[in-house]
Amino acid sequence: MKQPETSMPFDSKAFLEAVGGGRAVARYRKDGVIFAQGDQASSVFFVLHGTIKLTTLSPRGKEAVIAILSDGLFFGEGCLGSQPVRNATAVAMTECSLAQVEKTAMVQILHSMPQFSEMFIAHLLKRNIRIEEDLIDHLFNSSEKRLARILLLQAKFGQDERPDEMIANLSQETLAEMIGTTRSRVSFFLNKFRKLGFIDYCASSDGMHVHPSLLNVILHD
Repeated sequence: MKQPETSMPFDSKAFLEAVGGGRAVARYRKDGVIFAQGDQASSVFFVLHGTIKLTTLSPRGKEAVIAILSDGLFFGEGCLGSQPVRNATAVAMTECSLAQVEKTAMVQILHSMPQFSEMFIAHLLKRNIRIEEDLIDHLFNSSEKRLARILLLQAKFGQDERPDEMIANLSQETLAEMIGTTRSRVSFFLNKFRKLGFIDYCASSDGMHVHPSLLNVILHD
């Protein structure tokens, strides 16, 4: 029996038109800080183009990467709840184009556009599921499998949309922070993946080709 469709494709153009005066489009250069941990949280961001990194800093000064986000994703939505200040720092990993929507405008559109509200709730649920999966991955999988999973997620393997084998070339330091290991271990595994034909570096750009065969690392015990 065919299941009914539960969601519709998100129309970013229609969304921005509906927000109207409560939003602004900003462009950031690579390594540009979008907001810093501790800043006032008063708006939500939507990635129109580019890749951004969310990091958090512990009281002891240890930094951890908590998310890498690209086109079509929201971040900073904590301001819609009880988060008065940012609990993470957002930095552009590539040149980025972002829509910044003020909290009041975002609340209004959530009430006035049921279709968008449904999509946004689905986004939040998907983010929570991803956080749970990341925790399980960190607790039970090896650093090699965690690295393979991160690369596959960046290439959108296993998601509804068509995978994009070319991804932004993340630094080894960033990958090490994301999976909780050392840079030398990341370098070792990347070289191993490359020799096995699971990934390729593109000499003409900062990108990396991630091939479906990398799934073998996840599936192999």
